[in-house]
Amino acid sequence: MVAFGTNPTRSEEISTKEFQKQTPDSTTTSYSQQVFLSNRVQPVKSTAEIRQIPKIERPIPNAQILVQTPTPTTPAQKIVQVTGVKANPTNKGVEVILQTSLGEQLQITNRSAVNSFIVDIPNAQLRLPGGEAFTFRSDKPIAGITGITVTNFDANTIRVTVTGEAGVPTVELFDSPNEGLIFSVASAAASSQASAQPTPQPNQPASQTQPNKPSDEPIELVVTGEQDGYRVEDSSTPTKTDTPLRDIPQSIQVIPRQLIEEQQITRVSDALRNVSGIQEPAATTRNVFDVPIIRGFTPNSDAILRDGLSERTSSRIPSETANLERIEVLKGPASVLYGQGSLGGTVNLVTKQPLSSPYYSVEASVGSFDFYRSSLDLSGPLTSDKKLLYRLNAAAETSASFVDFFERQRYFVSPVLTWQIDQNTKISFESEYLATQQPDDSGLPARGTVLSNPNGQIPRNRNIGEPFDVSESGDNRNVLRVGYNLEHRFSEDWQVRNAFQASLLTYPNNRIYILPTSLSDDGRLLSRTVRTFPAGGYDNTYSLDNYVVGKFKTGSIQHQIVAGFSLSREAAGGQQINRSIAPLDLFNPVYTQTLGAIIGDPSNDETTSDSLGFYLQDQIALFNNLKLLLGGRFDIVNQTYKDFIDSSNNDFQQNEAFSPRVGIVYQPIPAISLYASYSRSFQQVIGTTFDKSLFQPEKGTQYEVGIKTDLSDKVSATLAFYNLTRSNVLTDDPDNPGYSIQTGEQKSQGIELNIGGEILPGLSIIGGYAYTDASVTKDTDSELVGNILNNVPKHAFTLWTTYKISQGDLQGLGFGLGLYYVGDRQGDLANTFELPSYLRTDAAVFYKRNNFRVALNIRNLFDIDYYASAQRDLSVYPGDPLTVQGTVSWEF
Repeated sequence: MVAFGTNPTRSEEISTKEFQKQTPDSTTTSYSQQVFLSNRVQPVKSTAEIRQIPKIERPIPNAQILVQTPTPTTPAQKIVQVTGVKANPTNKGVEVILQTSLGEQLQITNRSAVNSFIVDIPNAQLRLPGGEAFTFRSDKPIAGITGITVTNFDANTIRVTVTGEAGVPTVELFDSPNEGLIFSVASAAASSQASAQPTPQPNQPASQTQPNKPSDEPIELVVTGEQDGYRVEDSSTPTKTDTPLRDIPQSIQVIPRQLIEEQQITRVSDALRNVSGIQEPAATTRNVFDVPIIRGFTPNSDAILRDGLSERTSSRIPSETANLERIEVLKGPASVLYGQGSLGGTVNLVTKQPLSSPYYSVEASVGSFDFYRSSLDLSGPLTSDKKLLYRLNAAAETSASFVDFFERQRYFVSPVLTWQIDQNTKISFESEYLATQQPDDSGLPARGTVLSNPNGQIPRNRNIGEPFDVSESGDNRNVLRVGYNLEHRFSEDWQVRNAFQASLLTYPNNRIYILPTSLSDDGRLLSRTVRTFPAGGYDNTYSLDNYVVGKFKTGSIQHQIVAGFSLSREAAGGQQINRSIAPLDLFNPVYTQTLGAIIGDPSNDETTSDSLGFYLQDQIALFNNLKLLLGGRFDIVNQTYKDFIDSSNNDFQQNEAFSPRVGIVYQPIPAISLYASYSRSFQQVIGTTFDKSLFQPEKGTQYEVGIKTDLSDKVSATLAFYNLTRSNVLTDDPDNPGYSIQTGEQKSQGIELNIGGEILPGLSIIGGYAYTDASVTKDTDSELVGNILNNVPKHAFTLWTTYKISQGDLQGLGFGLGLYYVGDRQGDLANTFELPSYLRTDAAVFYKRNNFRVALNIRNLFDIDYYASAQRDLSVYPGDPLTVQGTVSWEF
């Protein structure tokens, strides 16, 4: 017989979130979110032996045996939070414990369906102490039982399902004041055998009446923190609460850690390729930045959040995924909670947090173009009472590229310390340091790539820059991020959060950026300008967020409010000098390091932006199947420009804005949510035009309707229809390359379909389709009106699927296949040239057994020539060719 245990090994971990429950005797117990168990697993050093329990006798204060009587739930009852699920072996089978100190308040209804025994607890929810939901599952825990699951059926109900092989299993229920609600599970066959045992005679030894004792041989257990495939049920980004995605009137897509590891993603831009409605111009090694196009619109730096705080430096330095737990993408405006931001959507980078059980992982990768990478992930308690926890992530990477003399280096470290001050108060101190060295690259001209050139095709490995000494042109960018997150719970219904983050981006050496300015009529000679940035440039951001989350009722109507205020500041400055350089023959390049005369006047300036926002949100449950979301925010933002060379150019600008959000969700049946929403965005654009004029604020409006559905217990899908209007849009200045101007109005409307989950045992998918119609509707240049926005395809789809063998001699072997289709796109706003469509294929083969994992990832399997994006007719970015990467990792 195979039984459950509670040893928290990490040999099958995907998501590393764990939870803790503080019991009345102040001892701490922990368990992972999900359990996968197989019979006769070979012992491993990190897996503890589980002592067999011959018989467990329990006090049964309010026992209900063989649960049969439904108990109604009254509207006045509060939702009980179950903070853990624990399992223990017994002489009959296994017992599952729903850990809560309010077990006596849990009420149940039960029924049988085919071979399943189903229990619904309508006044409870599975929640981690941090507010996140989780799922407990075990496949074939004992003979005769095919599976046990404990999950959130909806926002107010926990469902426990026990499925037998030959018939409905026997389930006994107990409630314990010290542990919670206890389910004792035995198969139908085991119950029949027990009832068929002969009645003991008076003089018969008692030992003959006891059930057969379990084998003394220890059983190895694999405990995991794995989420349910690619199906994610909750996200904190849309509402700053632990609301299920099905109850939120906006489209949300989550990229879990499991997908990041399976695709061996090291940059956020590569991860966002899996999200429908997103185009990632930076998804090529030639590009330094991670700035996605969401629903047709290119956002600015405020589109990136880190743990819910504005983190503008992410758009100025190549990102790192070593310490990311998941990536949450909220489609549409998020200004009501996060202040000024993008209309198209918001990307929230959720970082890894310390674990209460020791966990150690090391990883090494090697790949094409001299790619080498190593990383480690260490976590665990620092004190015996587990009130002080730590986590340390680090990574080092060096690589060349398919582009001539183009090299990259990255070094990253992120220590985190969490202190559980008491049962209701927790504070985390987080930091990370990322040092990068990667030259800027302007791509290649359209003539010779996507357009014909009398001289032929320009080699895609051609670099229009110069092989300067790294100390002069390495474009070193270093960022230090430090902050804290303080959470305190006043009661079961009220809590407060105070969080702060500072991001300090510096440019420690001289930088040189070569910009193409024109191409000769014969298509050979490319004229260029050199921008030089003396060492000492900086871009610093500071974010402070304070809010209260509370639950209360007005009559029979349930409310959950979020009320708070936030402060932020960004200060960026530095010097710039433009110089001339000799033209480059694209088909017979002769590189030189000689810089010419200074062009124009040098600049030395600083731009500072401050914002203060007050926000209020109310999630209203009018009925169990009808929910309303109301929110509003008032922002005051100002921007100061200082010219240290000519003080007459100094300028100051202040703006105020109100950003509302209204949404409604109707659930005709538990598996389907119909929703509609209206929201607005506000964004003060940072920077200046070529003549040093400050940009005007950008505003946007979105209307969205959609449907969210659970196609099965393990597969979810979302279908969304949206209409966006954006004004004061920032675009490239055609008369002054490298600068921007603001046009009048742009609109985007479209359809998105997302799907994710495990469609068959071992077979998981995540993917989506997007139809996007984005165009210019108003502009001072009449020739631009009606043009399609550049880099936005009308049709695009993404699909990633994996299959894992879960039993037999090949157990642990898995395969992955990815298809990424991007339709035709315009290369510039004037629509003078077009980027052709492409279908890229990725693949993966991996093997995981116990604590060991080896993987081979192949990107662009068929080595197709494609173009990832274009900035203008002189800057087209070819996509990466066939790339192979091998990875070995070990957890202990």
